[in-house]
Amino acid sequence: MDRRAALSGLFLLALAACGREAEPESAAPFPAPLPEVPWIVSAAHPLAVDAGAEILAKGGSAVDAAIAVEAVLGLVEPQSSGLGGGAFMLFYDASSGETIAYDGRETAPASTIPTVFYREDGTPMGFYEAVTSGFATGVPGLVAMMDLAHRQHGKLEWAELFAPAERLAREGFPMPQRLHDTLGRFPQFREDPETEIYLLEDGSVKPIGTTVTNPLYAETIREIAEGGAAAFYTGSIADAIIERVNGKTGVETLTKDDFLSYVPEIREPVCAVVYAHNTCSMPPPGSGGITLIQIATIFEEVAGRAAPEDALLAYIEASRLAYADRGRFIGDPTAMGTDMLSADDLVLALTSRTYLSERARLVGDKPAEEVAPGNPDGYLLREGRIDDTAYEVPSTTHFSIRDSEGNIVSMTATVEFPFGSQMMVRGMVLNNQLTDFSRIPEVDGVPAVNAPGPGKRPMSSMTPLIVFDADGEPYAALGSPGGTAIIGYVAKPLLRHLATGEPLSEAIKRPHVVVPRGSVIVEEGGDALAKAAEELGYSVTQRPLSSGIYGFALTNGGIDLVVDPRREGSAKTSVD
Repeated sequence: MDRRAALSGLFLLALAACGREAEPESAAPFPAPLPEVPWIVSAAHPLAVDAGAEILAKGGSAVDAAIAVEAVLGLVEPQSSGLGGGAFMLFYDASSGETIAYDGRETAPASTIPTVFYREDGTPMGFYEAVTSGFATGVPGLVAMMDLAHRQHGKLEWAELFAPAERLAREGFPMPQRLHDTLGRFPQFREDPETEIYLLEDGSVKPIGTTVTNPLYAETIREIAEGGAAAFYTGSIADAIIERVNGKTGVETLTKDDFLSYVPEIREPVCAVVYAHNTCSMPPPGSGGITLIQIATIFEEVAGRAAPEDALLAYIEASRLAYADRGRFIGDPTAMGTDMLSADDLVLALTSRTYLSERARLVGDKPAEEVAPGNPDGYLLREGRIDDTAYEVPSTTHFSIRDSEGNIVSMTATVEFPFGSQMMVRGMVLNNQLTDFSRIPEVDGVPAVNAPGPGKRPMSSMTPLIVFDADGEPYAALGSPGGTAIIGYVAKPLLRHLATGEPLSEAIKRPHVVVPRGSVIVEEGGDALAKAAEELGYSVTQRPLSSGIYGFALTNGGIDLVVDPRREGSAKTSVD
């Protein structure tokens, strides 16, 4: 039996009840873990942090706490993530010294065709039209991924991990400011019957601080707590999602077979040494790991020990070069590579120091007039590809956790657009992840790697990180929401930290500069950076940039808690 068939069995009802553990497939070995230190949880909402702290205080593992945190985030931050979406989890196992990448990305149903987002007249849908079409909802991967990670690395009982979320859903929680404000911006979402829990009788959004309950979510949580992942993929929850999506599309788009065949993948992280620190993140279908490693390596080659603000041209050009490769080469691993160059070999080629040193030599003393993808290991000589044209918008969440045994979780979760597909089912928001596929699947017969297709996982910018110090010890974890800007949100403060030694908690507060697809965007308030970039010759856009970077670093002076002031999250440790 192959690995996919074996893993599929995990999510059938009978196996879900037996509690059997599966062996991790592959992971990169690292030296022995740090000595015991207090547990840590840093996340996008204080109630989620409290839930994680509650589990960790009971002796739960980092994976246990991650499940509790995400279950609460899906309740209090439904515009960003939840059970109807997907996630990437990077896990460091202190007992073995391994780092494992769990891929809970959504998959396209078997009915998906490359032109799924084209109208009958042959023209592509507009983005919001595609989001709300029903065709954008992939099979959710979050619950299956959490189930698998818990089987391998959980300590407490599965059902116990959902208790904080169920309690809050039944008893209520204060309307958060970000949820209130986002509800105000999406009137179409407020037309969904289930959104009445957020509204007053006159249809207006409940004021900030008003109690919100979500009894349907509580019931969904209870079913999952009692039945495991199988309750989500084989029972009434899956049926309700399928009925709602197919009712929206008007055709049989999602089927029960799509749910039964969903498998979370265990992948080998993408890692590279930058500034003597091994930095690990997600491999494809994640683009964040490869792109961040490219930015960081090219910047180190060009700028040395300078901060990105002080070597702005090097940082922007490194970002432009990396995003050019991202758009050409990355997508679902099954679509990457050629007959002569496997997807794994392509990842190694894209992140090799030799290749990136060649790319670094393209950085001059002024902006390049045109930036093109490279040709790692002769890839372009073998098979052509067109550039990706997906939209990817900033509605996601990130949290970082360390338990008292030294295990670390760095996890980014999402429903893609704010409130995903603009549909709620059983108290949860359904994703619109399939709009992360390339809008234009091919040109003159030349395909995009990230083109839609049955069973494929769309490319993602989610960039959960675990960083190892010069001695190989894990000491930092971080990540952020932000769509295609995620990579820059994480890369710039990480580079400043590694190049200059500035604490991560301070580096994240500096104004962002992001370069998604080559366009230079400077955070509102970063006037000096915007002016400097314009003087270098760039066309610059200034606007608010709402990163949500949550993490920590273990330093000689103690624990450096990373809490992004741009959002409403917090952090706790057992020594608070």
